[in-house]
Amino acid sequence: MKRIVKWLVAAGALAAGAAQAQNVVHIVVPFPPGGVQDILARTVAPDLAALIGRNVIVENRTGASGTIGNAFVAKSAPDGNTLLLAAASHTITAYVYPKLPYHPLNDFSAVAHIGTVDYVLMANAELPAKNVAELIAYAKANPGKLNYATAGAGSATHLSMAYFANLAGIDVVHIPLKGTNEAINEVLSGRSHLVISSTIGALGFTKDARVRMLGVTGAARSKFVPELPTLAEAGAGAGLRGYVFDSWLGLLGPAGIPKPALDQLNGAMAKILQTPSMQEKLDKQGIIPRALTPEAFMALLRENSAAMATVVKVAGARLE
Repeated sequence: MKRIVKWLVAAGALAAGAAQAQNVVHIVVPFPPGGVQDILARTVAPDLAALIGRNVIVENRTGASGTIGNAFVAKSAPDGNTLLLAAASHTITAYVYPKLPYHPLNDFSAVAHIGTVDYVLMANAELPAKNVAELIAYAKANPGKLNYATAGAGSATHLSMAYFANLAGIDVVHIPLKGTNEAINEVLSGRSHLVISSTIGALGFTKDARVRMLGVTGAARSKFVPELPTLAEAGAGAGLRGYVFDSWLGLLGPAGIPKPALDQLNGAMAKILQTPSMQEKLDKQGIIPRALTPEAFMALLRENSAAMATVVKVAGARLE
């Protein structure tokens, strides 16, 4: 009888544990804390939890330019309990790395588009270049002497700068690090000369005397730093005409999430993006919100994937 009671207690504990696990949604961030994806995940998690009536936990699974976290989500159960806070680097990796343990489109569900962000080219203030044209001229006069720090090989911060260097015809050395914050710190200290950071990463340094903002990567000037020209605008005479690089941000999940779970998560995020409080928070992060259906989000991913294939080819950023 005692054995039966113990078995029933153990079974009940297991069932309770399983029920509790089903009541938790994990948002995986494939980069270290403090970056644009991490901050965004922690911004939306409380509101998402309130709307869906479940706990939402953010966890960082870092390494290999985000591919470790991506692979973890791709191989998770398609029950809507494991999500990925992804950005353009997610589609970039398919063209930068010859082999991946997942397919960036086929192995994922497009859960909810959150918004878009562009980037800012920052230079150490000691560099004798006060604008993009002067930077390109200086780099051409000193081939191989300048370097740029990034969040890792194959990251958006790497590809955006490699693309810039290729179009401008300059030779600059790539310094891959573990995250954008670390890359910015290298430029602040003077150990690195250049970094392309997401707007959110750059906003805190607009008045910092250690760095100089040179331009934004988007197709138009950013409302967050309107005084900065686009790189295409500033470097039109130096080969940068047509340069554009920006990033989508959104939630992905493993392929095969049931439609009811997918619709619940997508609908909740759409409601969150409509709230003034969330719009204010995203505005401070340099993110322009835009809700999309899962179908429209997947179409955007396919379009972005094709665009990134071209950018990687032009930049010559493929890794072996």
